[in-house]
Amino acid sequence: MSASRWVSTSMPYLKPREPGEGDAWSADAAAQGRRGSQRIVHAGEVPPPAEVAALLATPDGEPVVVRRRLILLDDDPNELTDTYYPAAIARGTQLAGTAKIRGGAVTLLAELGHVGALVREDVTAGLPDEEEQEVLRLAATDPVLRLTRLTLDREERPIQVDRMVMPAQRQQLRYEIRVG
Repeated sequence: MSASRWVSTSMPYLKPREPGEGDAWSADAAAQGRRGSQRIVHAGEVPPPAEVAALLATPDGEPVVVRRRLILLDDDPNELTDTYYPAAIARGTQLAGTAKIRGGAVTLLAELGHVGALVREDVTAGLPDEEEQEVLRLAATDPVLRLTRLTLDREERPIQVDRMVMPAQRQQLRYEIRVG
């Protein structure tokens, strides 16, 4: 596998971090001898896209909180991620702001009493839209992977939806599933 290709596993991003640990992305990149960083390009309340409203079971007209991040690997765009939260969970918290969250959002959610217990991920492939082309430095014909992750708590209430767009030629998704 070439050094420019990123192998992505979901598990490190689903668990709260230990006190004093940084975010999962920076740690994951460092473990592979790379430098991971991110820029939060927008945070706040928005009307949810239809897919997100359905996944979060958001009533019509109710806003959600979104954090839009550009994920960088060795200073190059690696992923565009929009993370959505029910406003009742995120309003008035660091999730609604653009400052970096110590230990990451999953850690903050756990501190707020919202711990993920079930995660569903759907992956599709397609071509990038104009914004994705520009931000991820892609041609119109470069395929992208779109990963939608829904995180549910122990009562199967939705607490987070991630929508990620990644250049397909730079990614490998790895799923490790323990059965039994």
